[in-house]
Amino acid sequence: MKQAQSIEEVREHVNKEMLSLVYISQPGCTVCHSLLPQVEDLLTDFSRIRLIHVDAAKVREIAGDYTVFTVPVVILLSEGKELERMARFVPLGELHEKLVKYNQLIQ
Repeated sequence: MKQAQSIEEVREHVNKEMLSLVYISQPGCTVCHSLLPQVEDLLTDFSRIRLIHVDAAKVREIAGDYTVFTVPVVILLSEGKELERMARFVPLGELHEKLVKYNQLIQ
């Protein structure tokens, strides 16, 4: 998993990858910290989907660029275009189904 240090790094990552998953969290969010390892584990089945983690406290521009009002946020993008978004409560089963769908489309 890649850890973003700047908004430019996030932009570059999502624009160059066929499928990318942006995971946005904050340090004081216990849900964020418990969900991240589960999302990472889920992605082991999808080698073509690239994960980038963004700490909204360090990369403050992320909220404006991606219209983030709450955390955690999981955004699936294809070459910079948003396909799916889940925020606050992220049902892993539903996320898995969406990843399967989009992963099949790029194969």
